[in-house]
Amino acid sequence: MTTVRLPLFPLNSVLFPGLVLPLNIFEERYRAMMRELLKTPEDEPRRFAVVAIRDGHEVAPSAPGMPDPTALPARGPAAGFGPDPAKAFHGVGCIADAATIRERADGTFEALATGTTRVRLLSVDASGPYLTAELEELAEEPGHEAGALAEGVLRAFRQYQKRLAGARERSLSTGADLPDEPAVVSYLVAAAVMLDTPTKQRLLQAPDTASRLRDELKLLRSETAIIRSLPSLPASELTRGPTSLN
Repeated sequence: MTTVRLPLFPLNSVLFPGLVLPLNIFEERYRAMMRELLKTPEDEPRRFAVVAIRDGHEVAPSAPGMPDPTALPARGPAAGFGPDPAKAFHGVGCIADAATIRERADGTFEALATGTTRVRLLSVDASGPYLTAELEELAEEPGHEAGALAEGVLRAFRQYQKRLAGARERSLSTGADLPDEPAVVSYLVAAAVMLDTPTKQRLLQAPDTASRLRDELKLLRSETAIIRSLPSLPASELTRGPTSLN
């Protein structure tokens, strides 16, 4: 079992391998993380782990809460995640490699990272200025008939795109440049389809590529059928979690 200890960045979304993650960083705990990552030479990976939040909030409270107006906001690396932060996060996340980190004049940061490897969360340490975690790297197994399933998922995804474009009265990519490597297809589709966080999390932690693709094929057929029957689409992204300034 290969384990690694890395800074931990919890989000109200799921990061998949190969997907790009832009970050606007203003909280002190994450600013401290970025300052530490900047100590790593530019020619070496600046790695941290992203996990989806099960409970809690991305942003620590910044004003006295209710009903006690005198209560001070929680501060520190685990603020908003309860006494045992590990229970606030889903158990499988993704390592991110920050290709660019830029500090602004006001001390906040903007970063652009890319998901690389799935990891299982083993433990969380809140003793420092930001959360760190002990993580087990997860291999991506192909599973049975991944290639054939990937072809089916791509066909279903193109139909989904066409239906979505029609429902929204705008154009989407035709899918002509979509990849054909099964694992890449599975992650691309998982990130692109309009799904809630628990469903995306289920796809991230699928036991192998083929299992993920089978699940996606069912989801795409179901979502496409729903879109076909709707005159318009709801603003579903607005209802999938608390609003975050991040």
